Amino acid sequence: MSRAGRCLLVLLCSIAWPVQALELTLPVNASETASRDQTLAQQAVPTASFTDGAVPARIFEGPVIQRAYRIASSGLTPLQILAPLRAQIEAAGYEILLDCDEDRCGGFDFRFGIDVLPAPNMYVNIRAYHFLSAVAPDDTAAVTLLASAAAGAGYVQIVQVGAATVGEPQSVQGDDDQPPTATQPTTDLTAKLLANGHAVLQTLDFAVGTTTLSAAESPELAAIAATLRARPGLRIAVVGHTDTVGGLDANIAVSRARAQSVRRALINDYGVPADRIEANGMGYLAPVATNLTAEGREANRRVEVVIVSEDN
Repeated sequence: MSRAGRCLLVLLCSIAWPVQALELTLPVNASETASRDQTLAQQAVPTASFTDGAVPARIFEGPVIQRAYRIASSGLTPLQILAPLRAQIEAAGYEILLDCDEDRCGGFDFRFGIDVLPAPNMYVNIRAYHFLSAVAPDDTAAVTLLASAAAGAGYVQIVQVGAATVGEPQSVQGDDDQPPTATQPTTDLTAKLLANGHAVLQTLDFAVGTTTLSAAESPELAAIAATLRARPGLRIAVVGHTDTVGGLDANIAVSRARAQSVRRALINDYGVPADRIEANGMGYLAPVATNLTAEGREANRRVEVVIVSEDN
């Protein structure tokens, strides 16, 4: 095992997940990048690799908590990230349903056949990922793990369904460790917006193939609204972007509709005056990554906030 892998097993902080008394432990340098909670939903839990054009799955019903983490450490493999979590799941009595790497899972087809939080919060390297699903001893709850690795960092997504209650994970830090905080992503967003004049909204939740924004509360939109209240002369534009799948006109229409959906949410749900927000779409004309790879296309599908002007 590499030095990075040994460190991953030693430097741990406890994060409690209230699903069937299952408590998972993550590295101390793991910072939460995205979350999505539902008090009652159906969640597909994969049970086999990609087969006959689909990912076989069992449907579990109940509260769903979904988290993504970035692990700031170079040289990690997906298995080094996932193995300590798998050991904890097995120790809790969970039965493993599926345990596979990118080749045995089904590569590209499996990755895009499962539920994954959006990039860049949960980055999935099609050539380097590992997936696991497991069911609780009483067969009423399940957990899935998706680990991936890129240059300089690892990523892991944890989804639990069927909890008796849903709450925020609790962390216990070491003497010299600084735990991630719930406000960190929105703090970073505001800082990037003011420093660079633009920032990507990383945790927006659009239903697949639609331009409808989820009605769930968005800390990022709340942060944008708070910034506009604190700086009454600031005007912004919400700009949608797509990948190159499909024609330009269709992509511009989709990107504009998604931007308009975000604008409506800022106005209707967060009280931002309509005359301080524009909305438009660029389609695939302003990529941030190559459209020749699945990872690049996923990064290009985004919504940004851009500072237009600020009156003194």
